[in-house]
Amino acid sequence: MKAQGLPARRYRVRRLMKQQGLTARWKRKFVHTTDSRHALPVADNVLDRRLNPEAPDQAWVVDITYIRSERGWLYLAAVLDLYSRKVVGWAMAPNTPAELVCTALQMAIALRQPKPGLIVHTDRGSQYASQAHRDLLTKHKLVASMSRKGNCWDSAVMERFFLNLKMERVWQRRYANYSGAIADITYYIVGFYNTHWLHSTLGYQSPADYENATA
Repeated sequence: MKAQGLPARRYRVRRLMKQQGLTARWKRKFVHTTDSRHALPVADNVLDRRLNPEAPDQAWVVDITYIRSERGWLYLAAVLDLYSRKVVGWAMAPNTPAELVCTALQMAIALRQPKPGLIVHTDRGSQYASQAHRDLLTKHKLVASMSRKGNCWDSAVMERFFLNLKMERVWQRRYANYSGAIADITYYIVGFYNTHWLHSTLGYQSPADYENATA
């Protein structure tokens, strides 16, 4: 509303919402989708809560969430650039092998062409500690970073994206099959979140507008 030149304090918005019968969407219980109980190599936390890099493609955060469909669970692996909060890579599948997160990361690499040294931060899930994922990072000279046990601060930005996706899209839909869910979620990412979702951290600009303005 501010971006459109409409003065609106929170109490006025609350009153107008009440008059129109509008209510806020509330988050549901969080469910973990990765398993950190494994004997695979674990990387240090290189990111260490530095969530506001000075330029694009200096630090990405990667995570997995789940989507309900009539055919069963669909898993979404996403890659988010911490500079602009833009989702730069994603992949969806009915299971969560290492191939899923590698496909999402490969998409981000192909689209963004990052320079060596970019930090890729994840949790300690077996998918990210897998040989396939480690080999992909090594091939492109990217730096692995993993959260400490019980510490989710470094993934908070991605968790916020997942929450927005579910409140604004997924929980308002019933997906009959995987293909319908994939198409709808892809549209949300490309057609709304990256181009229209306004972030207070970015001065109430969308990720795409913020990157264009600072290019």
